[in-house]
Amino acid sequence: MNVVLNNPVLYVVDYPNLDAVEVIDKRRGVGALFRDEAARRFRRELRDVAEAATEMLDFENWIADYGTLMTQPAIYH
Repeated sequence: MNVVLNNPVLYVVDYPNLDAVEVIDKRRGVGALFRDEAARRFRRELRDVAEAATEMLDFENWIADYGTLMTQPAIYH
């Protein structure tokens, strides 16, 4: 388990042994677990947006495309 990103918009944890990525949208309090090809695609896109981002709005605009997939309520312990 590796925390990849923790900013005001997103919390992203990579599970390389499972080929999975867990993503929490902090603004909406929802998340999703992406596996296999979906996880690989998410990793690529995250890397690309992180390299090009100049402000937090760049992350907000990018993660909006995943909004319909992120339906699990985020529960903090």
